[in-house]
Amino acid sequence: MNTLPDPSPYASTSTGDGPRVGVVMSHGFTGSPHSMRPWAEYLAAEGYAVRLPLLPGHGTSWQDMSTRRWQEWHNAVDAAYLELQSECDFVFAAGLSMGGTLALRIAATRPVAGTVVVNPGLVIDDPRSAIVGALKYVMKTTPAIANDIRKPGVEEGAYPRTPVAAAHELKKLYKDTLALLPRISAPVRVFRSTVDHVISDLSIRKLKESVTAPLEFTALENSYHVATLDNDAPEIFRGSAEFIKKTMARIGADAGRSPSGSELRDSRHE
Repeated sequence: MNTLPDPSPYASTSTGDGPRVGVVMSHGFTGSPHSMRPWAEYLAAEGYAVRLPLLPGHGTSWQDMSTRRWQEWHNAVDAAYLELQSECDFVFAAGLSMGGTLALRIAATRPVAGTVVVNPGLVIDDPRSAIVGALKYVMKTTPAIANDIRKPGVEEGAYPRTPVAAAHELKKLYKDTLALLPRISAPVRVFRSTVDHVISDLSIRKLKESVTAPLEFTALENSYHVATLDNDAPEIFRGSAEFIKKTMARIGADAGRSPSGSELRDSRHE
């Protein structure tokens, strides 16, 4: 039996030996931490500190979301990053869909150790996006873009309607973040569904064109857009943990010593 969607934030503390590693995570547009919770719980069980905030205007009502600005969504993730930075030696960023956009934005503006994104958005190629700034004054909502999930009986818990004003904010977020992508210097792991009815391949092409840092792609053959709740979710969870471990091993090797606590923290500032 599927549980009811839980929109509450998620947090865990770092456990285990070695350097303290944190992962700041973000859910997608009109969604909530429900779509990311199994992934967050998996990483917490691996010993990582996790922060998965509820973005402003989400988990409440589409009317609330229609009053929000994209900067509020970024600020919520950035605040979670800073919280982890204060208690961890290294921080990774991760996200789904618009959450992937926000994770990439954190990677471009903060010293992350690496980034993991699932079906990230960078472009809205719906023809209506060209007039969305005017459209929001005459049309409050459009049909929902939620529950693009191949696995039967799974609910994302997103809004039943998409506020047009929020879609305008999403467009502005995409445009602003796309310009920042060349600043990313840490490696990026990308999980991409081969069939995605929400984010087109144009966003992925823009990602490849704009990021000069190492990019690693994994195709998800048995999932749609909300892959973190779909059939390939276990592959995402395992793959992200392996990416973090591999990245930490490389950082340790670059520092000329085994990854261990304060030594690695000091190496970031040499």
